[in-house]
Amino acid sequence: MRIRANPASPTALLTMAAFGVLGACSPEGDPGANAEASEALGSSDLRIESVSTKPYLVTGGDVLLRIEAGEDLDLSDVRVSANGTDVTTRFSLDVPGASQGASLIGLVDGLGLGDNQIEARIPDSDAMAALELTNYPITGPIISGPHETPYLCGTERFRTAGGETLGAPLDENCSVETRVEYVYLSTEDDGGFKAYGGAMPPDMAEATTLDGEVVPFIVRVQTGTVNRAIYQSAMLHDPADPTPDPWTRSRGWNGKLVYTHGGGCRNGWFQQGRSTGQVLNVGLLEMGFAVTSASLNVFGTNCNDLLASETHIMVKERFVESYGQPTYAIATGGSGGSYQSHQTADNYPGVFDGIIVSSSFPDVTSATIFTLADARLLSFYFTEMAPRQFSEDEQRLVSGFGSWGSIPNLSRGAARIDATYSETASPEEQGAEVGRLPELEALRYSSSNSDGIRATVYDHTVNVYGIDPATGFAARPLDNYGVQYGLDILNSGQITKAQF
Repeated sequence: MRIRANPASPTALLTMAAFGVLGACSPEGDPGANAEASEALGSSDLRIESVSTKPYLVTGGDVLLRIEAGEDLDLSDVRVSANGTDVTTRFSLDVPGASQGASLIGLVDGLGLGDNQIEARIPDSDAMAALELTNYPITGPIISGPHETPYLCGTERFRTAGGETLGAPLDENCSVETRVEYVYLSTEDDGGFKAYGGAMPPDMAEATTLDGEVVPFIVRVQTGTVNRAIYQSAMLHDPADPTPDPWTRSRGWNGKLVYTHGGGCRNGWFQQGRSTGQVLNVGLLEMGFAVTSASLNVFGTNCNDLLASETHIMVKERFVESYGQPTYAIATGGSGGSYQSHQTADNYPGVFDGIIVSSSFPDVTSATIFTLADARLLSFYFTEMAPRQFSEDEQRLVSGFGSWGSIPNLSRGAARIDATYSETASPEEQGAEVGRLPELEALRYSSSNSDGIRATVYDHTVNVYGIDPATGFAARPLDNYGVQYGLDILNSGQITKAQF
């Protein structure tokens, strides 16, 4: 049985839209173009490029490099060193059998923390190139600042593609050993993925990729940890074929990567999480896309755009070092997934070549929280301070929302900036949410526990906002000083001066 995407399905639309988006986002219409390497290479020159990440954002002690040579040089003569140690044997031609018109690709490991020097040269000639790399721990951070504490590991709750948990973490950074599992898509009525044991089962589906390859619907799923997040990468691959790596592409991979996300925001702090944005996406996989995601790219686990972007950078690096450079990478998601897609694409060019999002919001801080805070303030005023003094339509006019229902609905969303848990508040109105995790509930901030964890967007991103010296808590770029709610409708005679 072959699985085909419905041309009208969201997955098919994502695929069709991707080609248009990427043509506009990539240099000179080439989605694989490297803007940093656009300078022409002289006929007697060598050049080293960092393929898996920016040279100043390397993590985990390894990096995928490309070495190019001018037309007068022979790549077989190139010698490469890392911090003075010869690593030439780590490199192979990206076009087997060619020594010119190709490049060398190599995965160099053993890098030390901090600065590292890579050199390529041809003995007895002036041909030489150097590249400085800056390496950070695989557990991070790179750009997000000191790690948040406490931090609840999710490895014992996280279910892998094969249905197992990852077990107890190896260290305080919630690390686990990287593992690879194979599952296949069943054609039986209940469908779904099943563990693949090595023999072709009778209920295995087939897939036809965008490249026209007809392959068994067997999915290779890699699971591991980077940046204190659990990540997964999935692609079609038959384990009977050579193991994929940067030099050997799986027949089932069309060379393109999709990064998926999870939504939410409330209770997104102080935890590693126990799910990703889902990588076993039948519609994407059957067309040959690779799919990757991470637990800190679920905004209901981590509502911090800087930490989400840092995780994007590190997970993509891990993917490229495992499988090679994709033709392009697309970010996709809705709501909290759109936040992350927009902000990483805007703030860190090169991580994604295009984004396709739904239920879209540009960011949490300026696009959402201000609206939620106003809704919470007005809801409190109308229900507690001035009950029955405004009709629902007058309340709507004061708020400026299109419907009255937005006031209570958005007021509930303001829980993400409320650090105080209340025993009497309804779940919708509750502050200090920690995802019903008993380990974190006992640590919550309260009037009797002023040193407790403050479960809010601002406190979760305190490395960005800093500390308010007056309170000792995270600073809040939130103020309504001078705002006169309802002034326009007062002037138009729709509410009275007494109401105003």
